[in-house]
Amino acid sequence: MNTAATTSDRPAPGSDSAGLAGNLYDVLHERGLVSQCTEDESAIRARLSKPVTCYIGFDPTADSLHVGSLLPLMLLAWAQRCGHHAIAVVGGGTALVGDPAGKNAARKMLTPEQIQANARGIREQMALVLDFDRASNPARLVNNADWLAELKWVDLLREAGAVLSVNRMVTMDSVRSRMEAEDSGISFLEFNYMVMQAYDFLHLHRTTGCTLQMGGQDQWGNIVMGIELGRRLEGASLAGLTTPLATKADGSKFGKSESGNVWLDAERTSPYEFFQFWRNTPDAEVGSCLRRFTFLPVDRVQELGAAEGKAINDSKELLAFEVTRLVHGEAEAERCRDAARKAFGGGDVTAGAIPSAPLDAGELEGDGAGLLTLLVRAKLAGSNGEARRLIQGGGVRIGDAVVGDIARKVTPADVVDGYVLLRVGKKKLFRYDVA
Repeated sequence: MNTAATTSDRPAPGSDSAGLAGNLYDVLHERGLVSQCTEDESAIRARLSKPVTCYIGFDPTADSLHVGSLLPLMLLAWAQRCGHHAIAVVGGGTALVGDPAGKNAARKMLTPEQIQANARGIREQMALVLDFDRASNPARLVNNADWLAELKWVDLLREAGAVLSVNRMVTMDSVRSRMEAEDSGISFLEFNYMVMQAYDFLHLHRTTGCTLQMGGQDQWGNIVMGIELGRRLEGASLAGLTTPLATKADGSKFGKSESGNVWLDAERTSPYEFFQFWRNTPDAEVGSCLRRFTFLPVDRVQELGAAEGKAINDSKELLAFEVTRLVHGEAEAERCRDAARKAFGGGDVTAGAIPSAPLDAGELEGDGAGLLTLLVRAKLAGSNGEARRLIQGGGVRIGDAVVGDIARKVTPADVVDGYVLLRVGKKKLFRYDVA
């Protein structure tokens, strides 16, 4: 794993340059980070008027988090900034079963070794946003395999199974949608995921006094069952809060098994591609993204989000810079910003932040190298079919020249100053260094 910058390049994750201190619910609500809550507004505000212990679970089904994971991380970061005790739970135990929420088919089964390797991989990414080392209320990282793997099945059935209602469980969206699907259904293995996550809340309440679970809105059913289990077995007063899901342009959610993901790992998604993802935010979404994915003060966010014309592009650049700084460090964010300015301002495109790869000059000899192949290799297109559609739509250029022929070959004549520059649309580019 490569995080592209040292921790010292990044803003201190638990720091609060604005001097913020306030009720966590008010902060989250103002920043558009509240979707649902198990208590009414007055009750949750009263609960959060003094320090509480809260947690969010993260699924280690890949060795990297993605941009969808940033929202729950931001929730925990704001909790820490507001004086609460934040716990990040890596689901090393629950990942052995797999969460059916938001899925139309069973997840691919991973081995325990794969899951533990993934858990180690995402740990350092959490430290980009959470402060595990601060003197007061440091964030904590735990792995639910530490307690779930030790449970005996009969003991769990007798303790949790006796008080959880199957009738209630099958009404939850994550279960009902799968039960009603004609071509899939839900396995008994997956059905137990809700029980295991509910037990997480019970265990954390017993061992740390945790009283609040947060997560994406697709986790609502799992959170409610955990609250019910704690109430029935311990008489505990527990609460849950969810945040809206981060979605892609087509409305689908980000997920580790989904296509088109933008990863936090620099080896999966380069810092420059990451920067450009945020730089390409639609005008209407700039304000909401600044609210949800940065720590900028809300009055500043309102000003930036209301910008028009050229000014909205400046807001987009600041959004891209702030999120890239958070994930990859300030030095890398500056390199990406400078490279983008040069590339799209007609300047030098040899800056190191721009995605590039070597290209053997021999590939360009004779008939030349197929443009479709080079577009797919550069990940500017997901397939030859997508590359054809991009060319037919006039969205592909070699250098500054628009390409209209899907059979176009790249030859030595396309090499300028030792490289071939491919552009897709207004914001995507890739440099092949020819040698």
